[in-house]
Amino acid sequence: MSTPLRLGERFARAVSRQPDRTALVARSGSLTFAQLAAASGRVAAALRGRGVGPGSVVGLHLTRDVDLVVSLLGVLRAGAAYVPLDPALPADRLAFMIEDCGARLTVTDADPAVVPAAAGVPVVRVPELRTSPPATRPVIPPAEELAYVIYTSGSTGRPKGVEITHRSLENLLTALETSVYTDGPAVTVGWNASMSFDASVQQWLRLFRGDTVVLIDEQTRADPETMVRLIVERELAELDISPSHLLLLVDRLETAPVRRPLRLLVGGEPVGEALWKRLGVLAESGRVRSVNLYGPTECSVDVTAALVTGADPPHLGGPLHGVTLHVLDDALRPAEEGELYISGRGLARGYRRRPGMTAERFVANPVAADGTRMYRTGDLVRRTGGRLTYLGRTDFQVKLRGYRIETGEVEAVLERSPDVGRAVVRLERDTSGEPALVAYCQGTGLTVDRLRAAAVAALPAYMVPASFVLLDRLPLTVAGKVDREALAALRPAPATPDTALDAPLSPTEQAVGVIWSDLLGVGHVGLDDDFFDLGGQSALAIRMAARLRAEFHRAVPMVAVFEHPTLRQLSAYLDGR
Repeated sequence: MSTPLRLGERFARAVSRQPDRTALVARSGSLTFAQLAAASGRVAAALRGRGVGPGSVVGLHLTRDVDLVVSLLGVLRAGAAYVPLDPALPADRLAFMIEDCGARLTVTDADPAVVPAAAGVPVVRVPELRTSPPATRPVIPPAEELAYVIYTSGSTGRPKGVEITHRSLENLLTALETSVYTDGPAVTVGWNASMSFDASVQQWLRLFRGDTVVLIDEQTRADPETMVRLIVERELAELDISPSHLLLLVDRLETAPVRRPLRLLVGGEPVGEALWKRLGVLAESGRVRSVNLYGPTECSVDVTAALVTGADPPHLGGPLHGVTLHVLDDALRPAEEGELYISGRGLARGYRRRPGMTAERFVANPVAADGTRMYRTGDLVRRTGGRLTYLGRTDFQVKLRGYRIETGEVEAVLERSPDVGRAVVRLERDTSGEPALVAYCQGTGLTVDRLRAAAVAALPAYMVPASFVLLDRLPLTVAGKVDREALAALRPAPATPDTALDAPLSPTEQAVGVIWSDLLGVGHVGLDDDFFDLGGQSALAIRMAARLRAEFHRAVPMVAVFEHPTLRQLSAYLDGR
């Protein structure tokens, strides 16, 4: 039996087979496989010259463009591991991640002065790395060396780094090639997921099998119409997407003039029944097929796959190659319904510098005598006929638009405010049926503006609650614990727009008001009405940012909607006041 090729060998084979095929398409241009190999080889050589190699971790503080992929491959070809550092994250969070992961250095495409400082960690701009002679051959590290560290939300108020090895990454590629990726010759695929989200891994891995990867920029990702146009014009064969993002596209996909069958790799959160049925209808047309992928970051992205059909209710499907699934009760006995545990070659090494947390979540496999481990997912499932159905969580971790969120981390940030005695954050449905984070805060002298500002300053935009409920006291159970189920009844109905006579609106205020009215389904919007009090949430904030970009022909990050939530504030921001 032949030994499977390592990642570096897979990439070298893809380059030798089709050096002139386009490997990468991004905002600023494209690279062939030969060009990508040369550019990433220079980065690898420069990194090795700076002492980077197996066992090293390199931070990637880069925007979604060519240099991101060149640098990522350069780190891997140097034998090191990368940690994604999304420039949109708060500076304090980035500084913590850089220090916590023990980065040897941070690579950026920005002014090094804007990269959050961490003691003793140098910052290097990509052009400095691309001037070295290319490495003659890549470093092939031992399979147990780290390939990447991705930080996820942590219940202690600090994110935790998940350590993934080359062995786990190589098993993922084999599993996806066996069960998920399109068969046949090389195809063109879209890379949609954020680098901070591990679904990105399954897309950049396509380069190692010779596929063309289209790295979708932030503006396109946020605009459904532009996104579908890109799918059609680039003739994408596959695209990764979360259910919440897909909900914004599905109307257009149903009528889009796709010239080749599109396969959607759907993951990151549960697929609702209504969306599942619509995807089933699309599958019957033969134009768009969907695969529901499930997997925790701690198990290298994906562990199960299910082809979406109209004949079945939503489910997770069965295990991928190299994965074993265990449904166990509280006593770790096999059960038809219980908590899902995962074992196999895809398990992470553990949590970066968190031995106690690693021991808590990665436990001994009771049915194996070889000392192998299982990962305790916290997901409740039911096993029926060889496939799994997702039932919910055993804790307070939630998934929103593909991102995993420990509500305890959001609560910890809010409770740092001196006036907040206690905060409870829940995932609830808003008036339109969309999932949204709601923060219930107990304290005196609280204001929504101050709480939202504190959240925006410390958390990624996807973790900022869409609405805040201010309470004198939180409801308690007879045991004296917070009665979480009673909280929803305390949430007020969305505010009605202020119909009082406003001063004459400026052209910007008029244009923004029209967009608000359309998105929120309300009539007149007052200058001091709050987008979130009127029923807005982060999914609508994404659409709002896209509409504002189209209207004002300028980049509008989603976080701007959180930072300037009233009509007056947002209009002033757009006018540069």
